[in-house]
Amino acid sequence: MSVELETVIPLSMGKLKFGIGATEELGYELRILGAKKVLLVADKNLWQYGLIDRVKQIIEREGIQLRIYDEVHIEPTDVSFRAAIQAVGDEVYDAFVSLGGGSTIDTAKAMNLFNTYPADLFDYINKPIGQGKLVPGPLKPHFALPTTTGTGSETTPVIVLDLLQLKVKTGISHVNIRPTMAIVDPLNAITQSPQVTAFTGLDVLTHAAESFTSKPYNTRPKPEDPSLRPAYVGSNPIADLWSEKAIEWVGKYLRRACYNGNDLEARSYMAMAATFAGIGFGNAGVHIPHALGYPIAGMIREWKPSEYPVEEALVPHGLSVVLTAPAAFRFTAPTNPEKHARIAELLGANISGLSPMEAAMKLPEALIQLMRDIGCPNGLAALGYTEDDIPGLVEGGWKQQRLLVGCPRPVTKEDLARIFRESMVLW
Repeated sequence: MSVELETVIPLSMGKLKFGIGATEELGYELRILGAKKVLLVADKNLWQYGLIDRVKQIIEREGIQLRIYDEVHIEPTDVSFRAAIQAVGDEVYDAFVSLGGGSTIDTAKAMNLFNTYPADLFDYINKPIGQGKLVPGPLKPHFALPTTTGTGSETTPVIVLDLLQLKVKTGISHVNIRPTMAIVDPLNAITQSPQVTAFTGLDVLTHAAESFTSKPYNTRPKPEDPSLRPAYVGSNPIADLWSEKAIEWVGKYLRRACYNGNDLEARSYMAMAATFAGIGFGNAGVHIPHALGYPIAGMIREWKPSEYPVEEALVPHGLSVVLTAPAAFRFTAPTNPEKHARIAELLGANISGLSPMEAAMKLPEALIQLMRDIGCPNGLAALGYTEDDIPGLVEGGWKQQRLLVGCPRPVTKEDLARIFRESMVLW
């Protein structure tokens, strides 16, 4: 019996306001919503830059009752989420506002979800780790103001968290989780350090490149009912437009943003690239690098980034996903050499005169060169991983079937082991 294949491309996205000074319009948006009581979820490190005070002023001058929650954990965990969910309790808010990077925006998403539809944390966590239950209905309005140019969480239907006891990163996915509006103001990203700029920028790149090369939507089974269609539907002409442009801007502007944080043009285009990539992968999905990034982050023992305000071992999300990207794209290149070659070209590789497959193999080289230029660690070994860790890393990656289903070719545990092995030392 033949399987009926998908024929529909759903594009789900929230509203977007982009530009220098866009933050000032938050008050207007809350006013026309009729909001009287708002919860602001913020990264407490932003107090020192005056960003929280500024957003607080914008909200309160509308006569809105405001509460601030700033106990956000960088790279959220089940423990930090439970604390945040408990903090919001059953208090009723008209809207949520998030100010920070992906960790902050995801924390606000979780607070909104569990405040609106109380449940155990694992009820909504994706299978096979959790129950994978569908979100019953719409959430409260959520206005996301990103202060990093990376995750694209302001436009995505996903929440990401670390499960500490299981030592694995996982997520919650549903279209209703996506923020109502992204307010993307490049001025809010000026405070990023070079290292944060680098790692979040590489997250933009992997989002867009994985989306662009994911298993096409029309090769996947058609759902029995539209409500059963996954959040990630596979590469398609609509998502490709967003992803390709994001890759182009990363190639042009990421180095500049890392080398000079006050380069407002570079900051602006990286902010736009993050948003575009979020729209692209929030529709099409990601695959191997993100699946393998979860155990890389979850199993870290001692390494931590020098420019992140953390005391515990930590692999920032963008770094965790990019370290296996060169090897992953070597693996996926035969499925669509032209697309892989296009990414390489957008990153600055010279592909003239090369066959499609030769050009596609320039992508890992271009990725590695970019990583070197902006100060990335040289592979998994630089983070303290060894060959002995590969079996555990493979098992952790294999659990991410919701992401691996997006791989454009069948993948086995042996394939994942080889990708990890090739990623130990990159240059």
